[in-house]
Amino acid sequence: MDRPTHNPLLDGQAPPPLLIVISGPSGVGKDSVLNRMRELNFPFHFVVTATSRAIRPGEVDGFDYHFVSVERFEAMIQNEEFLEWAMVYGQYKGIPKFEVREAMASGRDVVLRLNVDGAATVQRIAPEAIFIFLAPASPDELERRLSNRHTESRAEIDARLAVAASELERVGQFDYVVINREGHLDDAVSQICAIIAAEKQRVFPRHVRL
Repeated sequence: MDRPTHNPLLDGQAPPPLLIVISGPSGVGKDSVLNRMRELNFPFHFVVTATSRAIRPGEVDGFDYHFVSVERFEAMIQNEEFLEWAMVYGQYKGIPKFEVREAMASGRDVVLRLNVDGAATVQRIAPEAIFIFLAPASPDELERRLSNRHTESRAEIDARLAVAASELERVGQFDYVVINREGHLDDAVSQICAIIAAEKQRVFPRHVRL
């Protein structure tokens, strides 16, 4: 077992790059949190997830997601191009390996947006990552968020709420929980950034190996 080394900050150097996983149930606001962090120009590398689902109004290919065909996604699986991938509500989603490794090799902190199962997969691969669970203020609020998206049928919303209830029971698998209250997006973003800032000051920092 490797002996822990103290934080390079003590030698006037930068701490090692962090891998930050932001997860939580569908509709909790993961995309909104990441987009707000981008708007505020936080110095993180935001990995763009690949997905086989159709693009939604207002989304930008290569920014919100890499939108690819089912055939292309399955070819990427065969070529082992993903750090993690899954079928989510009938659509593929995955994290491209090269993007994560290149960013961390350059010393940048990397932020991943994943569902709860995806976070569990990354936890097995990279247990030294930081795992943040984004939670709604209440089940009623989550239902309102899903309804207001106008992208799912009532049956699909009910299915997502059922999955969300089981996902909330897995919060113990995470390092931190942040409540994303409706209308208080900046509060959630500030808490996530405070977690990252505190992790940078650890005497024995996390060392992620992929």
